[in-house]
Amino acid sequence: MDLAGIRFLGFTTDVAARALFSVGAIALIVVVRLIVIVVVRSATRADSNERLMFWTRQGTSLAAFVLALVAMASIWFDNPARLTTAAGFATAGLAIAAQWAVTAFAGYLVIMRGQTFTVGDRINMGGVRGDVIALSFLQTRILEMGQPPDINEQESPGMWVHARQFSGRIVTVTNDKVFDEPVYNFTRELPFIWEELTVPVSYQMDRARAEEILLTAARESTEQHARTSEPARKAFAAKYRVELDHPYPRVYWRLSDNWLELTVRFLVPEHGVREIKDTISRRILSDFDTADIEVASAMLGIVELPLVRVKLQNPGEWRS
Repeated sequence: MDLAGIRFLGFTTDVAARALFSVGAIALIVVVRLIVIVVVRSATRADSNERLMFWTRQGTSLAAFVLALVAMASIWFDNPARLTTAAGFATAGLAIAAQWAVTAFAGYLVIMRGQTFTVGDRINMGGVRGDVIALSFLQTRILEMGQPPDINEQESPGMWVHARQFSGRIVTVTNDKVFDEPVYNFTRELPFIWEELTVPVSYQMDRARAEEILLTAARESTEQHARTSEPARKAFAAKYRVELDHPYPRVYWRLSDNWLELTVRFLVPEHGVREIKDTISRRILSDFDTADIEVASAMLGIVELPLVRVKLQNPGEWRS
């Protein structure tokens, strides 16, 4: 093709037509995708179903990508032999030059197909704990949350939030982590977890009364969650054929050399655990004060001082 006296090598009328068709096909696919999203959003505007909108965007993006590949192959490779050769070269190039991207995209397919997690789920992935706020072909974005101090001290970068509450940091994790490490999902199948609170009590205290105080405090703060979790627990047990622990509070005893450890176990929703444990702790301390029960702590008692003898080499030189 000649333009202004310049001959463009390889740019023929056939190539120009194919390029024009390619641009038109991509534009049509993009327009159809946008129409589908707008229709779904209009249909669900009253319900404001963000999860449905997320999966709509994900599905239409994946479908648009596949359709674009098929359209480009149909336009540019009318000869199957040429298409096979080009696909072989493209696959080899991707395997060498874009190993991370290919693996991350494969991880995305595993996440989607295996229903590993979705936006809004609370997960632990790649050493990051928090709520999923975005999921793309290559990356997952997580709104980070803290953890207890004994875990925080081992982390890098450090964590200053000593509970399962948001730190404010948004962490981006590549999807290939699903092949390297386990993914912990706190909310996918059962949006409740079992929590424990341990209180050491001296053996000389009223142990039965201490257990009653722990049970009462936990029951008043979590009984409603035990009732509302019933449908989810039944569905989980029916699906996986497992027997879940009792949802109502229970106290377990553990003997130690110094004191009796009373551990109260209870069911709570994944979100808002710190507030619930704070309420239970305040109630336990208040009732312990009323019942004259002390929380045990490590103490060192000195019953006798040893006799110390000092011998001076030159007693005459001693100065006070």
